[in-house]
Amino acid sequence: MRKIFVLAALAMLVIAFTSFDSKQATGTNTTAFNDSLDKDRAKYIAIVLEKIKGKENLPVDSVFKNLKMFKGMPANRLLAIMNIGYSKSLGVSCGHCHNTDDFASDEKKQKEITRQMAAMNKEINNNLLKNITGLQSSPAVINCTTCHRGQIKPALDLEKK
Repeated sequence: MRKIFVLAALAMLVIAFTSFDSKQATGTNTTAFNDSLDKDRAKYIAIVLEKIKGKENLPVDSVFKNLKMFKGMPANRLLAIMNIGYSKSLGVSCGHCHNTDDFASDEKKQKEITRQMAAMNKEINNNLLKNITGLQSSPAVINCTTCHRGQIKPALDLEKK
């Protein structure tokens, strides 16, 4: 059941992200900026894939250090989640949360914030949404893109940016 939920959440992430047009939403051309982020993320994914070569299908907790989430899933799947589920959803590259010379390091506060936000996401999806009656989509799920929509600050943030 958990695997189905994770796959459904990932599918919704892909759908939400591919249908989101940041140019239309912001009224500006962000293509060059997004291309730069995509290239930066691709560079780090290639570096990590090279480091884990031959171990891509092993459980993440046997391949990577200091993992507190995603234990047991294949290592290469973690990279897809980090790239699509987190980096693209927030409009950042790997260096936003990670020391790219030591991905296991917890020196950046954004990494712990992300862990806490993931716990919030899990609580909403697993415990809160199922109690809302009359939803048209079932099961209803949220993810990072639901609020962030490609921005570090949630899109619904009313404070000046």
